[in-house]
Amino acid sequence: MAKPLPIHVKILIGLALGIAWTVLFTLAGWNRITLDWVLPFGKIFISLLKLIAVPLVLFSIIKGITDLKDVSKLGKMGLKTLLIFIFTTVLAVSIGITLANLIKPGGSDKSEPRILNRMNYEIWVQSNNQVLPLDEHSYLTDPEFADLAERARSNAQVETDPKIEGKMMEVGESKSAGPLKFLEDIVPENLFFTLSNNGLMLQVIFFALFFGISMLYIPKAHSLALAGVIEGANDVFLKMVDLVMKGAPFFVFALMAGVTAEMVSDSADGFSTLIYLFGNLLWYCLTVLAGLSIMLFVVYPTILILFTRKKTDMKPVEMYRWFFRSMSPAQFLAFSTSSSAATLPVTMECVHNNLKVSKEVTSFVLPIGATINMDGTSLYQAVAVIFLAQLHMVDLTVTQQLVIVLTATLASIGAAAIPSAGLVMLIIVLQSVHLNPAWIAIIFPVDRILDMCRTVVNVTGDSMVASVIQTTERNTEFISPSSDF
Repeated sequence: MAKPLPIHVKILIGLALGIAWTVLFTLAGWNRITLDWVLPFGKIFISLLKLIAVPLVLFSIIKGITDLKDVSKLGKMGLKTLLIFIFTTVLAVSIGITLANLIKPGGSDKSEPRILNRMNYEIWVQSNNQVLPLDEHSYLTDPEFADLAERARSNAQVETDPKIEGKMMEVGESKSAGPLKFLEDIVPENLFFTLSNNGLMLQVIFFALFFGISMLYIPKAHSLALAGVIEGANDVFLKMVDLVMKGAPFFVFALMAGVTAEMVSDSADGFSTLIYLFGNLLWYCLTVLAGLSIMLFVVYPTILILFTRKKTDMKPVEMYRWFFRSMSPAQFLAFSTSSSAATLPVTMECVHNNLKVSKEVTSFVLPIGATINMDGTSLYQAVAVIFLAQLHMVDLTVTQQLVIVLTATLASIGAAAIPSAGLVMLIIVLQSVHLNPAWIAIIFPVDRILDMCRTVVNVTGDSMVASVIQTTERNTEFISPSSDF
């Protein structure tokens, strides 16, 4: 009996079929059929992800904190672990943002496809009362692009909001706000309002952190039942993500066919736009892979060597080879499953048996890492947000990019260790800087492939931190491998 195709193979098939569908229907001039009868399924998928995003973040963060048990007993070991995880995550996001700004995978020219993308963004802002425009540019009202503006409005079928000028004034007011206004906005006034508004995810994350830490300081007998409810709720939402992802191949087809047909229909030369889009996606993939490679082959080995060089007789090159040889079984499994959680047993075995890390450190660091350490995911989110902004000619300020760093770092704590959960977190990061969450449809077709790569980075980062913690604990020693390993 033939084995069923792996999910990533099915998604690639959906991707290929979506491309083929778009090409054929563009040739036949039937893009409207795609927009009316295929794209809606992609929008349903976006709605499902948005439905799951808020409760998934809330319960995942609370559960991750309560799994730490008694913070006071964990002492320095727990603090060091969390600080290193936070440091590597911030470093990963910073690398992603730097590469995206240098490479500019979304383009930097004023080509017709980018101008139309920008106009679509402006139309979306006008139709969304809860979103402010990120800058004062308006291509829709520029006489130079009047013909393109008419096409964009006609395709979007959205009426221009007459209050757009008022929103522009609000942007100016927000720029003149005090330096601590950002901190004020993080703390929610009304929990239920915060939970019902996807644009306030930083407040959701703050509440989850505050709630989880508070649970650690009440008697265990009082928090035990609540912890069980939270764990059960978290499992339910994880299962919801799993069920939604079972339909991913079809949704990939719908998203790829619908979004590309939508973009092609905006242009007089449909195929030139299609080629332009795929060219940008290629640069986007290369940028993400470059960032992941830097984390995997440069950052992690460097940190490991710096911390362990005084406690081992191995040369840096030998340690470099030994580390990757020791972790290769877990890395290959992580690549094939795209799941840090599914890889955890093998990761623990590799770290304990091959890297010679004690059971105490292994059992403490790795489960936490599988929950809150998502360096690869955070890097990908940073690149993706800036890529999508560049693709739509939205220039993000330094402050807005710092918001991306903070949001991606905090959201990584709630990124469930399951395939494509980072896609849900990407919606949060997009909304934190007031960008259209539906844009994930553009990058979703290549998400599975990148997910496999970033899971390898996540697992490798966990093992590196475990090795570093081993070398810094007084009661443990870093044991060099045997020469015949």
